[in-house]
Amino acid sequence: MSRPRPLVGITSYVEEVDRAPWVGQRSVVLPYRYVAQVEAAGGVAVVLPPRPDVDEAMARAVLERVDALVVGGGADVAPALYGADPHPSSQDARPDRDRWESALVRAAEEGDLPMLGICRGMQVMAVAAGGRLEQHVPDRVGHEGHSPTPGRYAVHAVEPAPGTVLAGIVGAGALDVPTYHHQAVVPESLAGTGWRAAAWHEDGTLEAMESPSGRFRLAVQWHAEEAEGAELFAALVTAAAASAVRL
Repeated sequence: MSRPRPLVGITSYVEEVDRAPWVGQRSVVLPYRYVAQVEAAGGVAVVLPPRPDVDEAMARAVLERVDALVVGGGADVAPALYGADPHPSSQDARPDRDRWESALVRAAEEGDLPMLGICRGMQVMAVAAGGRLEQHVPDRVGHEGHSPTPGRYAVHAVEPAPGTVLAGIVGAGALDVPTYHHQAVVPESLAGTGWRAAAWHEDGTLEAMESPSGRFRLAVQWHAEEAEGAELFAALVTAAAASAVRL
């Protein structure tokens, strides 16, 4: 028996991509920074493209082959999944990712697989547990600080909640994080879901959540894959390595 580098599944898109001389070629798409962070933390990245025909059995079968799951960023979660009508700012729904990632999240929780959610990933986790999303944060906070420039990450400070798993990983003081989002999890909607608040922005936006009952179940609203350090990915890979034993 050996203890290899843990396999970390990362969710992704299927998109039409132009890559000369090919035009509109259907491709699996994932920002490479996710892969780089997993590798820097000592894991091996496994890209998980969406399967529109997913069911619970398929999700469980996929996750039996990896040691951890990263639910990545991307387009807005369909508002219908949490009983809301679309806001004028809402992006077009991506039902393939919604179904796929929701099933993976449920299967990961069922199997207590280490799991990290990033931006959209945090929102998918919350909605899968019965939570709701705030569809356009600027309507409440009166500024665009969470996503000021299209196509460019901004930086703002977040404050980890004392005594949380997150604070134990990144420290208890305020930290600057890469940000690009216009939606957020409604904190009150986490009541009874098994998730708890783990970090905040000074304007009251929930910036992280965690499930203390899980082996490692953490989600952040910021883009941790774009951060200089790899603390969150290192913590995920460490948790995954505890059970990554294969022939």
